[in-house]
Parts: sequence; structure tokens; C-alpha cells
Amino acid sequence: MDGLEDRVKGGNFVLANGTVVGKHNGYPFYTIGQRKGLDIAFGKPMFVTNILPETNTVVLGEAHELEQSEMIVRGLNMGKYAEIPAGMEAVTKIRYRDPGMQSILTPMNDGLHVHFQHAVSSIAPGQSAVIYEGDDIVAGGIIHKDLMYAPLTKMTAATSLT
Repeated sequence: MDGLEDRVKGGNFVLANGTVVGKHNGYPFYTIGQRKGLDIAFGKPMFVTNILPETNTVVLGEAHELEQSEMIVRGLNMGKYAEIPAGMEAVTKIRYRDPGMQSILTPMNDGLHVHFQHAVSSIAPGQSAVIYEGDDIVAGGIIHKDLMYAPLTKMTAATSLT
């Protein structure tokens, strides 16, 4: 084994502002949106809002902190069209059985910027996004975290929370 267990064993639970609020068993054991099994009490419901593998950090927050209105999708597999025109409107689904949300698409050099008409909950980097026009699949790809969590990633790396 390559020592993966040692690299992910135990880390910090933090709030979005970087405050360390507890210890966890290792980031692979958590998922965006998770509420149960955190083994930490706050007196109010708290959820996993972000996971930072590079620092073995799990970020916690309230339900409203799971809401996002935009994301980046990379590794596109094109469907209906060879290219997506800037400003195209479509329905984007971020999970299985998701009804989808109206969105505006903007192509990028290495992917697609998706801006949702209304905020959606629990956008999870590493998961698939599928974009529809009616019943037709326009494209699919993998959700990336760079747009959604860049400020938090910089802050946690700078403060060395592990």
C-alpha cells in the first residue's frame, strides 16, 4: 500500500471562515451534503459543504451554505451539438433523479461555465453533470471545484489547518 491510509487518517472539521471545530476520520468518509454521522454537536443541523482532499479538511456549514448558483464542468462529452454557443439556455442536472434547473451555458477553453437560474443545493465536485435541451442530451461532464471553492481552498491552504 502507498500509505494512503496514513495520509487521509484524521483531519480537521472547519467552518467556512477557517475555524477548526473538531476532528474527523479522514475526508474519504464524507460527502457533500452529508448531515448524519459527523459525530459532532452544534445544537443546530450542520452539513458537509466542502471537502478539501489536499489538506484532509472537511468544511461544515448550515443548509443555506450548500446553495450554489454556478459551477464549472470539464471533460465534456458532446451530444446533440458539436459546440455549445455562448448564452445557450438548457436544463442542467447535477445528480441522478435530479429534475434539473434552467441554466445559461458559457463555453470555456477547457470546459463549460454553468450559471443556474436559481441556486441549487449540494453541487459535488467529481460528480457528473448532464445538460439537456428538451429530451435531448446536449453534453455531459464532471463537476469541478475551482470556481465554487477557490477562496476557501486558498484560505485553508494558507492557514495550514491539518
